[in-house]
Amino acid sequence: SENRANTVRDYLQNKILENIQLISVVGLGEEKQINDSSTEELRGKNRRVDIFIEKAFAPGEKISRNVLPSFFSTEISQMKVKDTFALPNVNFVGGRHVWLPKGQSEILKLLKILKENPTLEIELQGHICCDYENFDGEDLDLKTFNLSFTRANAIKEYLIKNGIDSKRITAKGLGHLNPVVYPEETESDKVKNRRVELVLIKK
Repeated sequence: SENRANTVRDYLQNKILENIQLISVVGLGEEKQINDSSTEELRGKNRRVDIFIEKAFAPGEKISRNVLPSFFSTEISQMKVKDTFALPNVNFVGGRHVWLPKGQSEILKLLKILKENPTLEIELQGHICCDYENFDGEDLDLKTFNLSFTRANAIKEYLIKNGIDSKRITAKGLGHLNPVVYPEETESDKVKNRRVELVLIKK
């Protein structure tokens, strides 16, 4: 694993020269698998190098993303393919792929919309808070480092269990790449980042 990391380091060093400072290279062996290695495809995804890019913040500086439109308050006719929507109140318990109780009614709304619009296809994109030592967080229940994916996949599995064709739903994990709020200074900030968003794939 260290040889793989060093290979990527050497490549980047030749490309970026002095523009970006490379701080460290670490080999982690099998410590931080993102999948359970039950198939060759999943094993292949574990053979990886993670790259972390950190911006230096001024004291008191904070990033807040523009609020996405709600999937529940936007008319289907007004939606565009590839648009990203918020699922308001669909937030998760820290370190787990279990959504908070207030999210249940919102997921039922999503189920209803999908049943009423059988041509819709969506991508569910999971997000995490707080863990910036890894691309993705550890799912404490599954012991894998793919928490953002397991959050999106939990909603996907719920929708499938309740009658939605699996071909209409894709689950994807984006780790900590797109925080709503950063840095997270309060529990409210953290909850906002533990979320799943929706991309319209087909109308």
